[in-house]
Amino acid sequence: MQISRKQLAMFLATIFVVNLVVMGGGAWLSYENEPEIPNTIVGPDGETVATSDDVQSGKAVFQENGLMNQGSMLGRGSYYDVDYTADTLELKTDYMRDYYAQEEYETAYEDLETPEQAAIDETVRQELQSSTHGERVEYSAAEAYAHEQVRQDYVETYHEGDRERGIQEGLIPTEEEAEQFADFALWTAWISHTDRPGTDVSFTNDFPYSPAAGNDAGGAVMTWSVIAMVLLVAGAGIAIWLYQAVELPEPEAGGVSIPHPKEIDLTPSQLLSTRFILIGAVLFVLQTFLGGLLAHYYIERDGFFGLNELLGFDILQWLPWSIARTWHVDLGVLWIATMWLGAGLFLAPLLTGHEPRKQALYIKGLIGALLVVAVGGLAGIWLGINNVFDGQLWWLLGNEGLEYVEIGRIWQAGLLVGFLGWTALVARGFKPLLDREPRYGLAHMIVYAGGSIGLLFMAGFLYTPETNFVMTEFWRWWVVHMWVEGVFEFFIIVVIALTLVSMNLLTKKSAEKAVIFQAALVMGSGIIGVSHHYWWAGLPEVWLPIGSVFSTLEFIPLLFILYEALGQYRAMDTAGTDFPYRMAFYFIVASSVWNFFGAGVIGFFINLPVISYFESGTYLTVAHAHGAMFGAFGFLAMGMAVYILRVTTRNTHWSERRLRWSFWLCNLGLALMLFLSLLPVGFLQLETAFTQGYAASRSLEFYNGGLIQTLFWLRMPGDTLLILGAVLFAWDVVAKLLFQRKATAEETSGHVIADRIFGDRSPADPVSDDD
Repeated sequence: MQISRKQLAMFLATIFVVNLVVMGGGAWLSYENEPEIPNTIVGPDGETVATSDDVQSGKAVFQENGLMNQGSMLGRGSYYDVDYTADTLELKTDYMRDYYAQEEYETAYEDLETPEQAAIDETVRQELQSSTHGERVEYSAAEAYAHEQVRQDYVETYHEGDRERGIQEGLIPTEEEAEQFADFALWTAWISHTDRPGTDVSFTNDFPYSPAAGNDAGGAVMTWSVIAMVLLVAGAGIAIWLYQAVELPEPEAGGVSIPHPKEIDLTPSQLLSTRFILIGAVLFVLQTFLGGLLAHYYIERDGFFGLNELLGFDILQWLPWSIARTWHVDLGVLWIATMWLGAGLFLAPLLTGHEPRKQALYIKGLIGALLVVAVGGLAGIWLGINNVFDGQLWWLLGNEGLEYVEIGRIWQAGLLVGFLGWTALVARGFKPLLDREPRYGLAHMIVYAGGSIGLLFMAGFLYTPETNFVMTEFWRWWVVHMWVEGVFEFFIIVVIALTLVSMNLLTKKSAEKAVIFQAALVMGSGIIGVSHHYWWAGLPEVWLPIGSVFSTLEFIPLLFILYEALGQYRAMDTAGTDFPYRMAFYFIVASSVWNFFGAGVIGFFINLPVISYFESGTYLTVAHAHGAMFGAFGFLAMGMAVYILRVTTRNTHWSERRLRWSFWLCNLGLALMLFLSLLPVGFLQLETAFTQGYAASRSLEFYNGGLIQTLFWLRMPGDTLLILGAVLFAWDVVAKLLFQRKATAEETSGHVIADRIFGDRSPADPVSDDD
């Protein structure tokens, strides 16, 4: 089936517009149906129990003190502590049982006979399930009693501290703030058991699973899970048919002249782009060490190999879980993005042979800005969680406290300016190509990808600490998911295509056709696919069918990326042992394989509604995150770094020995981490959620179980190999930068890659879009 580039480009543009229309309409619908916080919650005597101000202040306490990276809310956040929604719902249920046992039998609930307990259980369940939404909510006497008891529990745990759970004293500075945090968590528990007006399910589709409170997976969850399975089979068949029907080119090394690194002229800006690789490598090492510390915290929650007893160093006070985890997550995004920024700036002169005026100076400015934002943002997190800032500065300069977008809003604005500046610099570098090619050319595509990163990041500016938590989550996932499942995948496709063109393994026109086709598949499913994060977050029911369909379709482009990886491996294999970019290809192919497994296989499984309902916020999500983020995006960043180093390092000082060790250590380490620890813990957690309820699967009792602790120890081999792989990689980067080639003139009369792409270096009329 012959399809032109222009037809594919029109298809891609249509998909992008449809996505914006659907998600824009979804935003309006979500605002219209958000679960508003009641103005007042009163007891049976009319006395005020809590107000909307208490709940909203509790949300600010939750964010300011990094509690989303300590535990989770509505299944979103960290998995170290409890899920606050499930925990308060379970505590509320237990205290209501205690209240009725004392009122009716004058004894503890545990001392009652089974029939009496069953009667109380039914009373509590019916009472919770009959809650109604409104501006004024009236509690029963049992609910009012339970609310106050939960408040006291949260004061004891999060203000006074609980070292057994890894919670330092003063995590929440005052008793009043701890009570407000409890009010906020109890509000999320309340919307989880209160039916949305006009429906027979709660605002959260009855999440979390709690038989005692009457929360259970409904019929729609089961129905759409079956539909998703059918779509998976159909989608796989469609993917195979498309792969056979659409004539997409594969990289071919046979009979092709592959430019050797020593033949490629270098510009000053290209040599400067290697500084991004150095910064990224250092951040990568720091991230892996923090990952090892976080893994150890599950074994020893109140110390680190006895340092407190030996030296008096209390790591829980200086580097508690919430800060270490926040840094670990943010460093993962930073080091990968930093290397990608360097790759984009390096590829522009590589394909054009052109160095714009003052480009090197502007890149130096971008590097400086990146360092300021990275250091300022990470320092702000520590200062913010430790309550150094007054007033509104805690979320402007400190810690905004939302997973993956934790850094203060001012630092986020700096990142946005940096993304836009990078896009402008890439556009300057690719200008000779932009002037000659149609609007769907490769150079245009990387500019579109860069612009999309900035565009979607702006969604993070559409909420403040005063915004309803449900809508905060709506916009936060625009940044997190649409980056990962949409723009990042798009960027991967474009960068790999540009790399193959620079190696002369694909013609530019062939690469453009493949990129547009795969980008259409990625955008067609990935952007609307964000809605699977909305199922249990208090957003409208309509997201359940939409998310089920598009989350399943996300699997199709990953099949194509896997096919592409196999084609790249064949090209590398036929190129022979003299192929100079073999090591870079190893990392790029590994990226595609891990993308298929981590994002595709694990991602599809946990995004089935019937699985997601029970597993959201468990170790299966941790496995998915590591397999997708590091496996897919991390290995691609490393592959691009190796390619850049191969071109910029003197040929006499090039060696692949350390890189080869790093490659296998990182791959084996990630595999051991997933298969010996993360996935087994996740499946056991899923079983516990099935049989005992969601709160039990996130409890300290579960994590401290003998088998689970053994599985946590089994994470050590994988973590150790990963850390060694990161250190070796950083060592190799430093070693190769010491023997960097010299820059040639800013623009040469002959360029081995640019001459082939342009054919004639003389000025020419722009290419028509009809080409």
